[in-house]
Amino acid sequence: MGSARKVRVAVVFGGRSAEHAVSCASAGLVLGAIDRDRYEVVPIGIARDGRWVLTSGDPARLALSPGTSPSVEAVAEPGVSVTPAAGPGGGTLVFSGPAAVPPELGQVDVVLPLLHGAYGEDGTIQGLLEMAGIRYAGAGVLASAAGMDKEYMKLMFATRGLPVGPYVVVRDRDWGTSPSSLERKRVFDEVAELGWPVFVKPARGGSSIGTSRVDSPDGLEAAIEEARRYDRKVLAEAAITGAEVECAVLEGADGGPPEASVPGMIVVDPHSAWYDFEAKYLAPESKMEIPAPIPLDAAERVRSLACAGFDAIGCEGLARVDFFYTPAGEVIVNEINTMPGMTPSSGFPVMWAASGLPLPRLIDRIIATALAKPGGPS
Repeated sequence: MGSARKVRVAVVFGGRSAEHAVSCASAGLVLGAIDRDRYEVVPIGIARDGRWVLTSGDPARLALSPGTSPSVEAVAEPGVSVTPAAGPGGGTLVFSGPAAVPPELGQVDVVLPLLHGAYGEDGTIQGLLEMAGIRYAGAGVLASAAGMDKEYMKLMFATRGLPVGPYVVVRDRDWGTSPSSLERKRVFDEVAELGWPVFVKPARGGSSIGTSRVDSPDGLEAAIEEARRYDRKVLAEAAITGAEVECAVLEGADGGPPEASVPGMIVVDPHSAWYDFEAKYLAPESKMEIPAPIPLDAAERVRSLACAGFDAIGCEGLARVDFFYTPAGEVIVNEINTMPGMTPSSGFPVMWAASGLPLPRLIDRIIATALAKPGGPS
């Protein structure tokens, strides 16, 4: 008698956003940890030009390090393209290319969309997979879109009574076409009211790409223009003095409430001015202290707010919620990441490992939650 077929998992990574390399690094860690005795893994990359391709599953080729930026193009299998498609028996991934590619490869049970940023973490791939009838892990269309857009994320948090810091939204029409325009002067005045320094960032971005710390009015225009390279909508946020604390969240088992990990506190490499891209992924002395060295009642407040933030946007599957813990003992919600980084330096898998759920079991939990979802829009 033959053994039962393994669960077939498509690990999708790369994408068109500025976080392409980070997504590749996330896939590398997951591909190295997933239990191959339980799962048949189909590694699929989305190239920067939007092509879906079959790729190598070698985790070593997806590592992110100083001077090395992994990409889908570098690990793509020559000539094999992939297209999600609906079918009478459920969605499939249609492969075209060499005849050696077996047609049953496309009959995946679930997709792990390890994509960060635009065209992946923002509801776009989630909508595509739903249209094709393909199950996937993580947040649905609305939660993904709201979690990606920092303006609407904060509005939804505030509506639920979660504490958020002061900020100003700079839309395309607010910026005007001339440095001397009344619109631009109004932006400068509103941002100045936040006090200095401020952090200027793309409204729909991550990994601190396009983000600048601005210490005086002199640097504001350049910082907004830098953020606008990645998104026409920009946020300026008041700098909040305090520790940066993170908390990982998983959807509750069997329909239960969401579950929060032990929180961790970011310790920034002392050679970095702030927690920018290099400090997050490349600086050797950046680390996370787990559990976060904050009072127990503050840690419980973080865990409670992390679950509340998860529910506030209707999140599913998994998320990471970021906070500030101030010297006055306040806990301020910064943002939620609906597909948190899974790189070796990322907090999400490390916090769950410290909470008693090592990475292979964490992946099992995420896949099991996705497979248990009923069909149709979430």
